[in-house]
Amino acid sequence: MATTKIQVRALVRASGGPRYAAALAVDALGTGMMRPFLLLYGVTVLELSAPATGIAMTVGIVVGLGCMPAVGRWLDRGARSTVVAASMLVRVVGVVLLLATPAGHLWPFATAALFLGVGNQAWPAAHAALVATVAHGRERDAALAAGRALRNAGLGVGGLLATACLTGGTTVLRVLAVVTGVAYLTAAALAWSVRLRARPAAAPAAAPGDGGGDDGADGGRARPAPRLRALLAANVIYAFCLNVPEVALPLVLVTQLDTSPVWSGAVFVANTVLVVTLQVPVTVLMSRFSRRTALALAGGVLTASYLGFLVVTSVVTSVATSPGHGWAAPAVVAVSVVCTLGEIIYAGSVTALVTVLAPADVLGRALARLQLSTGFGLAVSPAVITALAPHGPAVLWGGLAAATLASATVVAVEKESPSRRAGSPGSGDTAVAARP
Repeated sequence: MATTKIQVRALVRASGGPRYAAALAVDALGTGMMRPFLLLYGVTVLELSAPATGIAMTVGIVVGLGCMPAVGRWLDRGARSTVVAASMLVRVVGVVLLLATPAGHLWPFATAALFLGVGNQAWPAAHAALVATVAHGRERDAALAAGRALRNAGLGVGGLLATACLTGGTTVLRVLAVVTGVAYLTAAALAWSVRLRARPAAAPAAAPGDGGGDDGADGGRARPAPRLRALLAANVIYAFCLNVPEVALPLVLVTQLDTSPVWSGAVFVANTVLVVTLQVPVTVLMSRFSRRTALALAGGVLTASYLGFLVVTSVVTSVATSPGHGWAAPAVVAVSVVCTLGEIIYAGSVTALVTVLAPADVLGRALARLQLSTGFGLAVSPAVITALAPHGPAVLWGGLAAATLASATVVAVEKESPSRRAGSPGSGDTAVAARP
């Protein structure tokens, strides 16, 4: 028990300290409350049409990606906790605009969605840069994994709170918006209080256990930024897995297999629980491999899960009594566990790989580019999935499997430059303000 407490304390320190961990939890709780009711807020409180509300939300997410180059440059100038706090404050502005939007007015709602989108897109890169400044080597990988697990737990709890309150009508929706704004403001204050900045510095030699292999190490002098185009292009396809539990499986379960919507909820709950409980242990377990190998392995696991979905749905649709067949939904849920394991390995390796490939003076821009590719994949995946699904399981799951396997192959065979193979500086930032 004592050893576990020491490990937890070390992980909290590596993640930015207790106040920063509290900021992450409060921010995730607010985001979890916002996600289920934003569309309903536009439709019920503001009396907008569902298509117009959905388009405004999508545009907000996509346009929000446009802020990433500026966020990357800001991070490369040394800002850390300030950028994290700013990503939270921007969402406070979005909530205020949401509350101030009169009924029937689309553009104010779209503006609020834009500010919320900017904050949501800026946060991952800012958080990763802060953790990369505080922690190094495999400790940094575990800290990034712990942050994701904590965020998923907060999202789950916030989502449950919001879902429980949705039957209360428009008044409760407005109260939820206020509570969400307060949560974002509290999280911003906690993050800002950390007051962490960084300056690019000559990094020490590679830390023991930093992964070795072809993904660089933390140490050496500054070098030109690595070529990340192939990795970022592959990441667009990898990011599709994040929308499989929320988009692809509910679509297949309800519209093609004619099962109860309860099974879609079961998939989502199982995904959340597995990510919260396994993200850190699996990331630590994968530390015996290089980060590039782990990322390629994630693609292999995801490909296997997509092929599993293909087998299950193809067999069901070929049976005379197919839609609603008794074993179809449990089989899909079982295969979704494999998909979630692939997602966990992917999430635990991709950001860590970028942090060791990018020299300290361009770390912010590299993380911003990673978020651009992830955000783009998340933005286009619902449209791609819903376009492929009507053409049958072979087109949907076979297409996803082929694209993911090709991406994993690209990740596995991509070669570093000779200077990079000889040893890269990685994330060699040095904190210049005391952290808690």
